[in-house]
Amino acid sequence: MSYSVLVQPSGLRFTAQAGRSLLRAAEDAGVVLPSSCRNGTCRTCLCQVREGAVVHTIEWPGVTREERAEGWILPCVAEARSDAVLDVPLASGFGD
Repeated sequence: MSYSVLVQPSGLRFTAQAGRSLLRAAEDAGVVLPSSCRNGTCRTCLCQVREGAVVHTIEWPGVTREERAEGWILPCVAEARSDAVLDVPLASGFGD
């Protein structure tokens, strides 16, 4: 299964395969999302889901319950469960 992910405000798109983190799927497609630790603790990749379903792959990612309720996720430890729109102001394409 795969899902289409739109990154705003850049308009970049990538396909997220089931079982692959959003961060890795973006990188596979040449989309650069802010990142550092890649294990859900540093919050460098923190972004907001505007549309769609996304789940974290670890029990206690570095996001509060309040942030989760507002749609904040850590793409390094999250996977798409539907087509999605992410708000990632610092996203770019490789070479940008």
